Amino acid sequence: MATDYDAPRKTEEDLSEDSIEELKTRRTDKPSAVVDEDETELAEGYELPGADLSGEELLVRVMPAQADEFTCASCFLVRHRSQIAREKDGLKYCKECVG
Repeated sequence: MATDYDAPRKTEEDLSEDSIEELKTRRTDKPSAVVDEDETELAEGYELPGADLSGEELLVRVMPAQADEFTCASCFLVRHRSQIAREKDGLKYCKECVG
């Protein structure tokens, strides 16, 4: 089948919808992406380094080491027993600290 590349690809109805005035109204109808936010409210959520946190209470549940865990003698992180790379003088070291 032959294709006429010179023929308009839009119908008359489509062309009338894309008039300059129509495009201008579409542009002004769009909601703006700018949101008015109060800077002081945003700043209240950030903690600055060296801030006095003596009045703050931390709610963390501390669990004792499980039977399949150990504390690395170098980095002091609690790790799974599969991460033991070396044991010296009763102290256990993880793969990351030894390797």
